[in-house]
Amino acid sequence: MKVVLLLFCLSFAAIGFGQSDESNATDPVVRERQNAIINKYLKQGAWKHSYFAPEWGTNIDAGLKEDSTIAYLWQQKAMPLFKRRKYDLGMEHLDKAVVFDPQWLDYRAFMKCIFAKTYRSALLDFEEAKRSRGNNYVMDHSYHFYMALCHLQLNEYDKALVLLKGGIDQLDKAKGKEWAHHLELFYQGIAYYELQRYDEAISSFDRALLKYKQFSDAKYFKGKCLLLQSKEATGLVLMREAKADFQKGFTINEDNSFYEEYPYQVNWKLVQLKN
Repeated sequence: MKVVLLLFCLSFAAIGFGQSDESNATDPVVRERQNAIINKYLKQGAWKHSYFAPEWGTNIDAGLKEDSTIAYLWQQKAMPLFKRRKYDLGMEHLDKAVVFDPQWLDYRAFMKCIFAKTYRSALLDFEEAKRSRGNNYVMDHSYHFYMALCHLQLNEYDKALVLLKGGIDQLDKAKGKEWAHHLELFYQGIAYYELQRYDEAISSFDRALLKYKQFSDAKYFKGKCLLLQSKEATGLVLMREAKADFQKGFTINEDNSFYEEYPYQVNWKLVQLKN
């Protein structure tokens, strides 16, 4: 088990969450020196350990002592803190990563959205990132997707729907309806649900379930829509199916859902279904 956990941790570290694991310095001499520090203290140092081990931090601190302007080291120093939900401390280090390399801005926006849950601040970061990169991607989804999650969490349902529907409609037109991601369809359904547009919500949940047949959260909210349409028997059957699917492990399956609940992920401890 210890070996599996170590490999799991290292796999995330080595990926670097989609960012380069090398220096972004423009001066080739500086870039070479910084890459040597990254190799010594990160690749051959911290990455040899779980990122919850003391050696992770001590190696990175040693690298930062040699050059405190290496953004990637600051990001890697921040990561274990976020995983332990020490958001303020993690954000202090991630802020420094952004100062030394603005390429980390969209990643910080993602962390604010999914981990720290500071949604207004996340929106500001995404807007700034969009000015230089357009509606780019971070952590497998577009900026607009995460911005929509922020709007959902701020009860700005119309704004969320515009972003989600726009992205899905564009993809449907360009590649066909089978290409939309089940999570984007789920959250489009959530926006419709909150706007009390239940038929459209059910249609979105149905599309999500075509992609992910045992998606418990989509089944649950489809069931709620049916209840609100006075179709109690059908809705309760679906919600019981959803609970059974959840108990088998079928829920939101993003990489970071291992650490954080995603918006509208069903908390079954709070759900009571009629017999």
